[in-house]
Amino acid sequence: MNAISPNLPVYSPSVAGQVSPRPEAEPSRTDGRSGKDQPKARASGVSATPEQGLSPEELKQLTELKARDREVRAHEAAHQAVGGQYAGAISYTYQRGPDGAQYAVGGEVPIDVSPVPGDPQATIEKMRVVRAAAMAPAEPSGQDQAVAAEAMQVMLKAQSEVISGQEEAAGAKLKPEQGSEDDPQSRTGQQASGTYQTVSAMTDDAEQQRSAFRAVAA
Repeated sequence: MNAISPNLPVYSPSVAGQVSPRPEAEPSRTDGRSGKDQPKARASGVSATPEQGLSPEELKQLTELKARDREVRAHEAAHQAVGGQYAGAISYTYQRGPDGAQYAVGGEVPIDVSPVPGDPQATIEKMRVVRAAAMAPAEPSGQDQAVAAEAMQVMLKAQSEVISGQEEAAGAKLKPEQGSEDDPQSRTGQQASGTYQTVSAMTDDAEQQRSAFRAVAA
């Protein structure tokens, strides 16, 4: 930090027979402000850095903390960038270095791994993003891999639901409609009805009124 020199009056040493010491006159300003209102002068010389005065052990620790800080921030930024709308805000754990500054030594990004209610296909797409976000850093942690595995389980379950729904829809589409020409039961009923009509034509009206017919599956 640059040293600041106070704006104090300058006195000359007291000598017999000379005029008593008096403050040095403040320089006049064209803007109407006195010297007291002006910024204080900075001392000349090289500015000190936080690393100056640290021991070799402290300098080594400081170097490691700076590297760890960069690694943690890049790791969590990768999670958040890929996670998009499913990723929350980054939170960091800090450690004070020997230079007095705070350095990130840990972090986390919350990720939503819940399925989309009633929409397995949307759940599949969501879990693909979540899994990619969990594995986005160059070196995924154990926790990252656990989140990726959980997203995969949710995705597999949703895929199973999609397949089941497709099979049910296909079965309903292929099921013949009642009374269609391709239905064996319908063809049998039509044949029986024709036979009945031929026989009943040879009977009298009273007999026809007592007759009844219901198609029965062959």
